Parts: sequence; C-alpha cells; structure tokens
Amino acid sequence: MMALLHKTLAENLLLRIQDPEAKSADLNVARQFLKDNGIEALAVEGSPLSSLVATLPDFSDADFDVSELKAN
Repeated sequence: MMALLHKTLAENLLLRIQDPEAKSADLNVARQFLKDNGIEALAVEGSPLSSLVATLPDFSDADFDVSELKAN
C-alpha cells in the first residue's frame, strides 16, 4: 500500500511540474519530495542544472554588487 501511495504521489507531482502553468508551490512540493527521499543532483556539464547554476551570480566575488539583483 505504501509503495502504491509513493508511486502515485511521484506520478502526480511529475504531471504537475510538467504543466506550463505550474506554480512555485508545486515545484517546492516536488523539491521537498525529492529531498525527503534522498534524491540529489550534481550540476554536471551540459545538464539543465548546470545551465541554471551558470545563471546565478557569484556571491563569493568581492566585487559583486548586491544592488544589481532584481526584485521579483
């Protein structure tokens, strides 16, 4: 029964985050599900995660200006 519940939840989360109208809350639930199940990812070269990491500012750079960040 627990395996079926886990599988069903995973399948439904996948459908929700694949929806172009997915909300940040949907993504957060999926993120927490992965974390709770010990699923981690490394940003290997050429992966979507690597592309995302490349867009982030380098906060360790002494010349980084926080005022350059856009508020959303």
